[in-house]
Amino acid sequence: MRIGLVFDLRDTYLAQGFSAEEVAEFDSPETIEAIGAALRRLGHHVVPVGHGRDLARRFVAGESFDLVFSIAEGLRGRSREAQVPALCELFGQPYVFSDPLTMAVTLDKAVAKRIVRDAGIPTAPFVVYDTIGQDVSDWPHYPAFVKPLAEGTGKGCEKASTVADLASLEAAAGSILTRYRQPALVECHLPGREFTVGVLGTGATARVIGVMEIRLQTDAGADAGVYSYLNKEECERLVSYRAACDDEAKRAAEHALAAHAALGCRDAARHDFKSNSSGEPVFLEVNPIAGLHPTHSDLPILANLHGVAYDDLMAKILASAAARYDIGGSTTASGAVRPAAE
Repeated sequence: MRIGLVFDLRDTYLAQGFSAEEVAEFDSPETIEAIGAALRRLGHHVVPVGHGRDLARRFVAGESFDLVFSIAEGLRGRSREAQVPALCELFGQPYVFSDPLTMAVTLDKAVAKRIVRDAGIPTAPFVVYDTIGQDVSDWPHYPAFVKPLAEGTGKGCEKASTVADLASLEAAAGSILTRYRQPALVECHLPGREFTVGVLGTGATARVIGVMEIRLQTDAGADAGVYSYLNKEECERLVSYRAACDDEAKRAAEHALAAHAALGCRDAARHDFKSNSSGEPVFLEVNPIAGLHPTHSDLPILANLHGVAYDDLMAKILASAAARYDIGGSTTASGAVRPAAE
């Protein structure tokens, strides 16, 4: 297949004056090179496109692809992750990962939590703080955790995010509104183990490939109790990961598969859970375009811990997307899609 690789490169935006935190969700050249190399090893022709505007210019000029593989996060707005999928649908181009509605819903953590809650999946009590001075005096759940409503990569998650009283809650939420120009999500603090669950496939074909427990190395300087921006950026030093297969992890896997279906996720997604004081995994959020650096991103780390090599992970993602569009060719034993004969 001829695959258009779409991405937001950190260096591109840093050169334009954006801060390191503002571009934290974007990718490094190493990640793009690793994805491209894996796709080529699977027998595909890879065209590095760049960001969504670059893709739009190619579409307008009449260019097309057998499949668009986008890990572009977008720059602004709570629907920014939906921009490239919407563009592909506008031009009738097949693409990997979830559709615009799911992309938008999952970035807004409160909307995602309402959907999974209605599906019977455990989620912590929460409230959206969207105005400075909003009355939250009746919030009963302390300690609480405060984070941006529509960010990823741990942005806005830090030591000060855990609050013990109303004054601290108002200060933390107000800081989110000021720093990120978006509402804050206030939710009940969860004291238990933290898991991330990898799910591959779509609809009836979706399956869990494994559960990974996240353990923070506080003796090495990790922020305690939160998988923060600092901890994620320096995970090689501050975090240890292990495959989890006990009963608590299995419940997280069951909840993740249910959330995958309820939210309409496609091809691949990473679902995050943290357990409450009773040891029940509680839904935090889902990333429908999880990071794909082979050794730094959670989904490839998780896959490797469960015996799924990087190239095989990429092959399975492609196979899921190709099957949805009935793209010509057949599927190999490893999950790769053979290009159709020309």
